[in-house]
Amino acid sequence: MCRLPQIQLDKSGFFYMKRLQPWLPAIGIFCLALLVRVIYNNTVAYHYNPLHDSLFYQTIGFNIIKEHCYCLHPGISTIDRAPLWPFILAGVSLIFGPSNYFARLFLSLIGSGTCVIVYLFVRDLFGWRLGLIAGIAAAIYPELYIYDGWLYTESLYTFLLFAICYVLYRIQRDKSAKRGWGSWRMWLSCGVLLGLLALTRPNGVIVIGLVIAWAIAMIWFKVLARRTTLIGVVAAALIACVLIAPWTVRNYLVSNTFIPVATGDGNVLLGSYNDQVLTTPGFQGSWIDPLISRPDVAKPFPLFTCEPSCDVAREAAYKSAAAQWVQSHLSIMPHLLALHFINLWHPDTIEADLPVVRFSDQLSSQIVLAMMKIFPIPIFILAALGLAVTLWKWRELLFIYSMIVLTIGQALYFYGSARFRAPIEPMLILLAAGALWWLTHREEGTLRWIIARMKNTGQTVKDVTSDNEDSSSANVSPEADQAAIS
Repeated sequence: MCRLPQIQLDKSGFFYMKRLQPWLPAIGIFCLALLVRVIYNNTVAYHYNPLHDSLFYQTIGFNIIKEHCYCLHPGISTIDRAPLWPFILAGVSLIFGPSNYFARLFLSLIGSGTCVIVYLFVRDLFGWRLGLIAGIAAAIYPELYIYDGWLYTESLYTFLLFAICYVLYRIQRDKSAKRGWGSWRMWLSCGVLLGLLALTRPNGVIVIGLVIAWAIAMIWFKVLARRTTLIGVVAAALIACVLIAPWTVRNYLVSNTFIPVATGDGNVLLGSYNDQVLTTPGFQGSWIDPLISRPDVAKPFPLFTCEPSCDVAREAAYKSAAAQWVQSHLSIMPHLLALHFINLWHPDTIEADLPVVRFSDQLSSQIVLAMMKIFPIPIFILAALGLAVTLWKWRELLFIYSMIVLTIGQALYFYGSARFRAPIEPMLILLAAGALWWLTHREEGTLRWIIARMKNTGQTVKDVTSDNEDSSSANVSPEADQAAIS
């Protein structure tokens, strides 16, 4: 009798471990990715302090706590930064204090979550072995973890976008359960993720439209049921709009202008389209601060005391000046757009505020810089091959394709930078895993399957030819044989 509780405990522990076992690879990848990011933050980024955009985000976050306003300068509301990341920084500083180290640890958790999604996505598409390889590759891939020691929005935006991609894939994969709670849960999750994505970066609003277009395409090609999909995508879009709407109302109240999330396009466009980006070494096809590249347009506006109405006017002036420059330089635009595209695919990310660049004299930084120059090359090659050989899986990968096209389009429209590639880095790893699947597996559509089919076809043709020859020999008459002998 005394041993019965122990037996029950052992059974419960056994069943618990049995349920936990399928998640062990994901847990292992998360722990590995987190370890890599913690090491990075305690070596390369150990002396990091925010500058440039990261300082703006941190300052707004601190002012939310201290000044109770969403402002870069006390008492002057700002509308040129999306709100989610500054509010997260405010929450982290409220709990752990003003040190940026804990914010970087938060990003490390987010980045590790991205690696887990890479594993899950590849596992579902190409099998658990390749999923494990892809997850490990994502964990140690420098073009992912460098953003987890930097107070920009890249890591958070990448996680949310790739999570949306995976949720849409799950909706498509689990279409047989179209009336179950699981499908509705996925659509609701998609709506929440879309709202958070738009509140992280203003261009996240475009993704809402792409999700709607994806749903229509899935209905058109009869991949998903019409009624369920329409209800689901409308619900997701409404949830996203509900999350965005309060911030849109706030922007209207402070600026008297309809601004869904934030301004900022004008500043980027004016810094991207000017004479200096054509000739300045190291910045060709890139971005130069309008205060330097176009002071005639930028300096009439106050630098620190520009209120929301002033910000709206500055945005319009910047866009107008950029458009005028483009119209007067149409002959050079193909060259400039080509530079944008080339810069997007530069292997290593070079940004002034990036810890690995700021502290490049450290041994740890030099190691990471070398990895940044080497690791992306095989990923690019395999991803290009994977894109070609997995086209027959286009239904499962359609949204991935659209995100890659959107990213390239944004780089062409604004300017080229390897940093702009960050949101699609997990997708490139997924496509690279698709190339490995095509090269190593025997399933339908793979290289080995094609070779085996060609061999079987060749053998069949040979057998048919041999049978025809035997049949012809058997049909020769005795008189013909005698004539041949004579």
